Amino acid sequence: MRIQLATVPGDPARPNEDWAATALPASGLGGLLVVLDGVTPLPGNGDCVHDVPWFTARLGGALTELSASRRDMALAEILAESIRRTAEAHSDTCDLSHPRTPQATVVLARWDAAELEYLVLSDSALLLESPDGTVRAVLDDRIDRLPRASLASDAVADALVRNKEGGFFTAAADPSVAARAVTGREPLASVRAVLALTDGATRWVEKFREGTWADCVALVRKAGAEGLIERVRELESADVERAFVRRGKRHDDATVVVAEP
Repeated sequence: MRIQLATVPGDPARPNEDWAATALPASGLGGLLVVLDGVTPLPGNGDCVHDVPWFTARLGGALTELSASRRDMALAEILAESIRRTAEAHSDTCDLSHPRTPQATVVLARWDAAELEYLVLSDSALLLESPDGTVRAVLDDRIDRLPRASLASDAVADALVRNKEGGFFTAAADPSVAARAVTGREPLASVRAVLALTDGATRWVEKFREGTWADCVALVRKAGAEGLIERVRELESADVERAFVRRGKRHDDATVVVAEP
């Protein structure tokens, strides 16, 4: 078993709102990874006394514990229960009905000696590399399918279409959103490596068009998880005309987790 994990904040002066964890059983057979990308709230919006890192740590902790201890539960069930537990932890102090209550994208992968199970919710990515080097990207592309004319800005788009029918979905306070996630299973023999990336790292492919997902995996194999993030930072810094990031953040929190089951 080989695991790499790298995470870098978009702004050193602000907390990193990404969250990641891996776990391996004492038997050495199987494992899991959890990657969350916390949604940065609009200033002054929402009615929650907790910040995004609090939320991602709570949700990530619940996801990790349940994914490891409840093999009888599917990952979508685990996500629903983790959202419920996290909501209960601050329902007495916070307005969880507000559309900007703390929330996050989710990537989960869990494997045993025979099979790999996965879940993706919102715009983080899961890459599955096969033994022959073929790479399949597991994506929840709802946000990419929205009419661009409706997105006056990223912040406005969030308020209009986040967690609404016809829009896209994130893990916030409603457990039923787990049913919206992209899920699946693969024989473990068909998976050589699993990579989970938040959208601060997927920029290498999705915004800067430096290569395919297979090229992205090849870069990580050559330069490591940190190397991919470093390359993204170089591209962001060179984008002085904001031709690629446009209205998005110049630098976003970026996380890469690589596991070779």
